[in-house]
Amino acid sequence: MSYLLLYSTQDGQTKKIIICIAENLRRAGIECDLRDLATVKQINLMPYQKVMIGASIRYGHFNSVLHKFITRHQQQLNQMPTAFFGVNLTARKPEKRTPETNAYVRKFLIKSPWQPDLCGVFAGALLYPRYRWLDRIMIQLIMRMTGGETDTTKEIEYTDWEQVDYFSEAFLQMSCDKEPQK
Repeated sequence: MSYLLLYSTQDGQTKKIIICIAENLRRAGIECDLRDLATVKQINLMPYQKVMIGASIRYGHFNSVLHKFITRHQQQLNQMPTAFFGVNLTARKPEKRTPETNAYVRKFLIKSPWQPDLCGVFAGALLYPRYRWLDRIMIQLIMRMTGGETDTTKEIEYTDWEQVDYFSEAFLQMSCDKEPQK
């Protein structure tokens, strides 16, 4: 059995999360093919039993490579078991950690031609010292407006790794059978 795990990351936290998911799946005996969406142009999804895509938000938007991939592969994605998770700093607040309560993921799912079977939202990491000057200032302003950390010397990982483990298990338990769409 082989699963395809795709990701789009800005600062590396989404990649870190999907690597954790891949490790969880491998411990369960699942072979995982892990790929960065920035490097995937065309791929046949049919050899895979399941597909998961994780993507991060920067300045309120997912990377355009996510949208391009979904548009290009929507028919295949909608015909097989799939999962999606979004990563953003808004999800540092527990009440903003579900697809229903996270504005970015909710908006994405409404507009997307792909409807994943399983959706999740994870808090990302705030990595001020690693950001370019303008990003550091802009993110600090956003954090000030939303009641977050503003000390630009800090790095804070907000990801709830137990939540990631639960999502991994839910993906593992998803049936590999899916009714073809008409």
